[in-house]
This record gives sequence, C-alpha cells and structure tokens, in this order.
Amino acid sequence: MSTKIKEMSQSLSIPASVIKAYRQLQNTVRVEKLGNGLINTTWKIQCGEEAYILQKINHHVFRDPYIIENNLKQIAAFIHSHDADYQLPLPLKTLCGEELVFDTAHGYFRLFPFWEGSVTHTVLKTVQQAFEAARLFGKFAKKLNGLDPKLLGASIPDFHNLSLRYHQFMNAVDQADRNRKERASLLIHFLQEHAGIVEAYESYVHAGTMQLRVMHHDTKISNVLFDDEDHGLAVIDLDTVMPGYFISDLGDMIRTYTCAVNEEEAALDKITIRKDFFEAIIKGYLSEMKDVLSDAEKKLLVFSGEFMIYMQCLRFATDYLENDRYYGSSYPGHNLNRALNQMKLLQELIQQKPAFENSIAGILDNIGT
Repeated sequence: MSTKIKEMSQSLSIPASVIKAYRQLQNTVRVEKLGNGLINTTWKIQCGEEAYILQKINHHVFRDPYIIENNLKQIAAFIHSHDADYQLPLPLKTLCGEELVFDTAHGYFRLFPFWEGSVTHTVLKTVQQAFEAARLFGKFAKKLNGLDPKLLGASIPDFHNLSLRYHQFMNAVDQADRNRKERASLLIHFLQEHAGIVEAYESYVHAGTMQLRVMHHDTKISNVLFDDEDHGLAVIDLDTVMPGYFISDLGDMIRTYTCAVNEEEAALDKITIRKDFFEAIIKGYLSEMKDVLSDAEKKLLVFSGEFMIYMQCLRFATDYLENDRYYGSSYPGHNLNRALNQMKLLQELIQQKPAFENSIAGILDNIGT
C-alpha cells in the first residue's frame, strides 16, 4: 500500500482499503459527513471537480449485504429494460469490478456518483414537497410493477411483518419489569384494544387483497432528491427495496409527512394530522399508481396509515418494555414517549378517517380510475 493512500486514510478517517479500491478516490481532497441516519453512515467526498457519496453499510441491520447487491441488479435490469432513461442511484464498480468493498476492521462500503444540483430535506415543510415525494415513490413502484418479487431477497427479514411485531410486543408485556409495565399501562391497553388492525392486515394478506410487489420500504423525506425549486428528481437509498405491500410505502409517508412534528416530540398536544398534506400524498401517489393498484387496494389507502403508525407504536412500546435494547434512549422514558407520540398520531388518523375517505373518493373521481 502506498504511503499516499495511508496518509489519506489517516487524514480522512476512511479505511485505506476503501480508498485503494476505487480509482475515483485517489485524489480525495475533502470529506463531509451527511445526514442523521441511524443505520448506515454516509459521506460526501470531493475529488477534484467531481463529488461522490461513500456509504458504510450497517451489517448488524443488513446481515447479508450481498442480498442488497443482487436486489439492485434485478431492479436495474428490469427498469432499464423498460425505460433506459430512468435515473437510478446505483453503486460504482471498484477497480476489480465489484460493487462492494469489505474491510475486515470496518465492514462493507460502496461508492455512488453525487447527483449535482440535487438537495435533500430532513424535515418536510411544504405541501408541494409531500406531493412530489409521494409521486416519485409511486413512480418508482410503478416502474417495478411486473418484476417478480421472488427474484429479490429480504434485505431485512420480516421488516414490516405486523403479526410478528404484535407477537414481539405481547412477549415484551409478559416479561417486562413491573415498574415499566405500570408506566406504560395506558399504552399497553391502547395497543391491545386496537389489535383489530393486526387482524385486518392478516385477513388482507391471506385473502390476497393486496398484491405482493417490489416496494421501497423506507419512504422518509430524506430519501428523495429535489432540485432547488422543490421538484422531485429521484428516490434514493434502495437497500430496503424488497418484496412487500403498497401499504408499507404509502403508510410510512402518511406517518411521517402529515404531522408537523416528528416521532421525537413529547408534547402530545402538538401532534395533529394536516389534511392538506394527507391529500397531497394521496394525489401524488395515485398520479402514478392509480392504474396499478386494484379497486380493493384503493379501499385501503387510509388503512395503510393505520398499519404503519400502529406498527411503529408497537416497536417503540416493545423497546421500552425490553429496557431500550433496539432504539436506545437519550433520557428515561424516551421510547415510551415515542410510543405515546405514535399512539396520539393514530388516534388523530382514526378520528379523521371518515373525512379522509371522502377526500380520497373525490381525488379518485378527479383523476379517474
């Protein structure tokens, strides 16, 4: 290994094996850490006039990164066979023709081109952003419609398996410390009282009401590239693309876009659902997916929000009862507050469900079914 690469590695805090693997990184001059993601670690790397995105894959979450690699190949081959111009953020190959670099001390890395002129948002601020993000995730799902889900692996097995999440929650209730169980008694009662959401999910799966498709599974706003006028350019972070149901993608947009505050907010009176943002999501998503979703699936648009909010509430509650093993906590009761936040959000959605159903009926009439 050259002295130059060793010195670059030390000064930039990037493993020397990664720098050595890519031709593009030989003239690295500046590194900037990006985002606040809790799973992968991402950097923007300036190399002369060119910029790149370097990402370290969290192999504790993604146990087999080669599943992701195979999934990306299947996705790219299918989409580009139908639309050669569709923009996908695909990893660059190493000098040895590989798409992943494995460093024994640090794990798996891959390099992407940086999309010049693009911006990302960590907080959704406008109705236009909500519409554009939903439209792009709908377009992505539409482009993959017809790809056999069996060709893809589960990069995170049972990621959105609501039945499993409820089972884990009930086990946590049985085994929890008495004090934690008492502090969470209202939350536990609420989740058990609304277990009908699990039953509905299971009935839709078993009856084939929802079609198994290739879905993104992580539709937060930071996974959308915008231009400087807030027009959507592309969706990114395809590690969680795998077989699933449309309610995962649409539901998480409803969960994360419609409220003015995020899941960290402990003041429950601030948690409301903005009707105009809800309608923007539905309009954006259906502008691409109206002819893909079945009539039966179109009746589950609000349910998708119930599904995802309830599941995240279960996950936070389970973690609290299990002494904060998964998400961790910054203060006592952190995961309990996160779960109560999602409980309030679900209450708001259920309360407004009739109005939202009416809005959806009008949107479908306007765009045609």
